[in-house]
Amino acid sequence: MYPRLLVLCSLFACAVWPQNVPYSSWRDYAGSADSAQFSSLRQVTRQNVAQLKVAWTYPIGDGRKYNFNPLVVEDVMYVLGKANAIVALNAATGKEIWSWTPPSARIITTRGINYWENADRSERRLLLCIDHSLRALDARTGKPIPTFGVNGAVDLKQGLGRASEKISLVQPTTPGRVFEDLLILGSATNEGYNSAPGDIRAFDVRTGRLAWTFHTIPHPGEFGYDTWPKDAWQTVGGANVWGEMSLDLRRGILFAPTASAKYNFWGAERTGANLFGDSLLALDARTGKRLWHFQMVHHDIWDYDDATAPKLLTVRHGGKTVDVVAQVSKQGFVWVFNRETGAPLWPIEERRVPASDMPGEKAWTTQPFPTVPPPFARQSFTVDDLSPFLSAEDRARFRDQILSARNEGLFTPPARRGTIQMPGNNGGANWGGAAADPARGLLVVVSKDLPSLLKLEAKGESRYESGFGFMIASDGLAAIKPPWTSMTAYDLNEGAILWKIPLGEVPELAAKGFKNTGTHYPKVGPVITAGGLIFTGTRDRKVRAFDVETGKVLFEHEVEAALEGIPAVYQLAGKQYIVFCAAAQVGLTPATSVPVNGAYVAFALP
Repeated sequence: MYPRLLVLCSLFACAVWPQNVPYSSWRDYAGSADSAQFSSLRQVTRQNVAQLKVAWTYPIGDGRKYNFNPLVVEDVMYVLGKANAIVALNAATGKEIWSWTPPSARIITTRGINYWENADRSERRLLLCIDHSLRALDARTGKPIPTFGVNGAVDLKQGLGRASEKISLVQPTTPGRVFEDLLILGSATNEGYNSAPGDIRAFDVRTGRLAWTFHTIPHPGEFGYDTWPKDAWQTVGGANVWGEMSLDLRRGILFAPTASAKYNFWGAERTGANLFGDSLLALDARTGKRLWHFQMVHHDIWDYDDATAPKLLTVRHGGKTVDVVAQVSKQGFVWVFNRETGAPLWPIEERRVPASDMPGEKAWTTQPFPTVPPPFARQSFTVDDLSPFLSAEDRARFRDQILSARNEGLFTPPARRGTIQMPGNNGGANWGGAAADPARGLLVVVSKDLPSLLKLEAKGESRYESGFGFMIASDGLAAIKPPWTSMTAYDLNEGAILWKIPLGEVPELAAKGFKNTGTHYPKVGPVITAGGLIFTGTRDRKVRAFDVETGKVLFEHEVEAALEGIPAVYQLAGKQYIVFCAAAQVGLTPATSVPVNGAYVAFALP
């Protein structure tokens, strides 16, 4: 056993559970308002997890991809079903109770929804977004609530200071957070020029009325306005929370990680540091007032969004107990701050980074680097790192691309001749990609290594664009040698890595004897339980349980479809269940993609 693990185990033994959130239910996306992806249930343990059996399945049956995190309220489970229907199930049997299919749903909240109830439980609502509108359903019947908003809907394109007909995308696919009688929402602005601004907004759960707005692109007179060109708030978009937010319910603090300003890879029209893009914001959840912030990337031109929910933990640091917030990133960093003050637990260094060679682009001269904990992802990619599984043609192509591109680290500015990104703009940690044992200072991160090649091309007289540039071989696998996906456990009491393992495998390679490659191109959400386990589902169609102390696989079960997203853990009539949404695409290339035979699959002890 690692020496640090012995220290952590002793801390486990004396840890006190948080009193404000019991973690024994799954009423919120990611399990709880603080996004812990943790369950205090302990019926399923290291000793008996191998006995898990399928308790029930609920087929989706429309051939499409789903990655929904179910909610469970008492004995009712809420899921996203066939044709974007919201479905209530008996959580013990998987039998359908009711189903509501929206009349039109080109865009819907696909990763989860929100649940709210009033003090005496006479009102119970499901809150979700459909086609750029916020809706409310009666959680007992599935019927829309016509008094919510205008004729049952709140138009999310309104109130952003832009002409609504010019806004192409604003609705998030990740649910917001319910705080008291408010629903707090981020937004998914598009990736290009002329995007909507990334305002964070709170709505009254009963009426749909707008309660407060925080401008992530500051308006005149607001803090941060001078980090943009004059009146950028009227033209520049993004700096939005398209991923996940977390709540400290006791303190009434919302922690919101923001994305890059838009356009992603060219910033000549938005010179400056661009607050509050790529920042961790601590806001008063009742008013939207900024309490503190930290910007992880100044003037982002790499699409280094912080999409993973901030994790709220309590650690021992400097001989004291400290409530912290930990944010993981696409670059592979773990940032840890005092939850109330925003002070970092360990030094953060501003280091000089390469200058841009593009006309008009003013890349920021320094970027922040956390000194502790160590990164969880690889942060460089050279010809020595090419995958052994590449064909001769692919190897030659990638070798030429690497040698001809700029390749000077994480913050090499995009260029006409190409720039190597590693772990990439879709690498590192993403939505759902971390879990915490809040009282014990344990953080688990799932990450992927997916190098990208950014190559700017002129679009008109003064604008440039690049594709995301994922460096994918002709067989659909990444150009870098495996592992492609890893799971890393941290002891944040010490700021140290406890263990790191490849997560999953590629079935085509495993059949040839190549194990421990990590699954490919996933969005995997781990869940930790008090039984000493970590549960995940991966694109190799495997449900797994790991020993939280060592990362050893203790349980493995193959289902009919690939898995992405976050499982849910709950208990009914004395029995603990773990349910997965098994409805992802297993094919690595368009030619190998097939209709998804999706289902929700629940496991329990016999």
